[in-house]
Amino acid sequence: MSSDVDSRLRTAGTGIDPEDMALLAGAALAVCETAIEHGLLTVSVERAAWLPALEWARDELGCTFFDFLCGVDERDAAPAGISVVAHLHCPRGRHHLLLRTVAPAEDLRLPTATGLFRGANWHERETHEMFGVVFTGHPNLDPLLLPDGFEGHPLRKDFVLASRVAKAWPGAVNPGQSAGDAARRPGRNRPPGVPDPAHWGPAAGRAAGA
Repeated sequence: MSSDVDSRLRTAGTGIDPEDMALLAGAALAVCETAIEHGLLTVSVERAAWLPALEWARDELGCTFFDFLCGVDERDAAPAGISVVAHLHCPRGRHHLLLRTVAPAEDLRLPTATGLFRGANWHERETHEMFGVVFTGHPNLDPLLLPDGFEGHPLRKDFVLASRVAKAWPGAVNPGQSAGDAARRPGRNRPPGVPDPAHWGPAAGRAAGA
């Protein structure tokens, strides 16, 4: 931990505010972007700087508690890929931050953080299952939640929600659809991932055989 951070924790007994952490990040990490929303700092780095950023937060900010790691499908954004976000917390100062990077859509790989935080193990396994990100160097990327033989990655935006075709949605309206819209255009406003029953599923099969 840096002497300045350690001195603050010893004398003031308080953590580091997001603005100061953003300044420290800018000085320590060669290429990064910082943003503060709702009092929480997010530091975005390139893939190559992912492990150095995690190590910096652990050793220099005292963020030794690995809270969580998750993915976000942003393949329709720029740059296209799967965002990986980790939340780290400092038990002494109670300050915390988010670290973010992007695994490019054409190469969904990211070095594992298990060498820095043992708690990253199952978080990376879950993100691998749900989004298809390969964490290189991970000791055990075996399935964590999904059954053997499961195909696809359920939290990607293009994952087909087959059950919505096999069984009708029980609600009066679809998610994201108002009652008035449902009355004017019943069934037309399908959520992302729900295929058209006329072209996919049992109804499509019957239509093709007719």
